[in-house]
Amino acid sequence: MHPRKYVFAWPLMLALSITPLGIAQDTQSAKQDMKDAGHDTKNAAKDTGSATKKTAKKTGKAAKKTTNKAAQKTDQGAQKVEDNTAPKPQ
Repeated sequence: MHPRKYVFAWPLMLALSITPLGIAQDTQSAKQDMKDAGHDTKNAAKDTGSATKKTAKKTGKAAKKTTNKAAQKTDQGAQKVEDNTAPKPQ
């Protein structure tokens, strides 16, 4: 058996042995893409939750401020009515 006899077989064997590695990498890449998509979704949900919390706090503070102002105006109006309806000393 002479080595020259198999010279044409070596490139074919080499090509067939490398092909499975290429397929495995594509599968690994798809798996990693799915993981990355999951992480991105998780981070987006965290950001949305934080923004919602911040907005809720702002809205709550604004509502409290408005309610306090309304209560003050109501007290002022009640005081005016009381002053106008109180019997005047003679």
